Amino acid sequence: MTGVPVRRIDVITAVHGPAAPYLADAYKSLCAQELPDGWEWHWIIQEDGQGSEVAPHVPDDPRVTFHQGRAGGPGVARTTALAYSTGPYVKVLDADDQLTPGTLARDLALLEADPALGWTTSRVLDLLPDGSTAGFDQDPADGPIERGAVVTFWKANNYRAQVHPATLFIRRDLLLALGGWMALPASEDTGLLLALNTVARGYFIREYGLLYRKWPGQATAQITHTDDGERDARMAVIDSRVSALRQAVRDLRP
Repeated sequence: MTGVPVRRIDVITAVHGPAAPYLADAYKSLCAQELPDGWEWHWIIQEDGQGSEVAPHVPDDPRVTFHQGRAGGPGVARTTALAYSTGPYVKVLDADDQLTPGTLARDLALLEADPALGWTTSRVLDLLPDGSTAGFDQDPADGPIERGAVVTFWKANNYRAQVHPATLFIRRDLLLALGGWMALPASEDTGLLLALNTVARGYFIREYGLLYRKWPGQATAQITHTDDGERDARMAVIDSRVSALRQAVRDLRP
């Protein structure tokens, strides 16, 4: 539309060498997204490191930018990628995952319609190595997620949330106010999800929004991810952050 400013959804992807070949599928899923007039997506790919494996897999597209930096894990890479974002919204897309058709438009419509919502999540289908998919039959109902609801569920269910942080769509100013993703070796996205739920209402979209790839190289498949000592430490610092945020919110109320 001539003369109408274009607004962007910044799609942020952290990637390291082993996952780089999957960027092609992620890109196809982005190209299949349809957005309202006046909107476009900008894909920010941030390598977690400065190697030579990722660059050959980055699509040649003016809507895609690629950056490298010191290795620090996916949370650090995503937060670094925020430096290159300019739009009012940020969508998370892991390098080995794929968006389903219509995902960005659904996310956008909800937050544009209700300024009181800070973020959305959606249902996930596991994408198995043979190409088949598997769903989950205990997702919550479609609708708003009140503040504290995810935190309460997480604490009552062995530190597992009822909605998936890999599907987050977030107001950029809110994401920046919370400092981006946590600087943890894992669960950094869960930490962000719980922080968001502590300070702002969200919305769960019951339509499938993501194909979550299962493969041996993914971070959650590594033995270090389930080490009890490290996991306990991660959960403790996430819990402490949530408690501190909850108290800060109370203190700010008139």
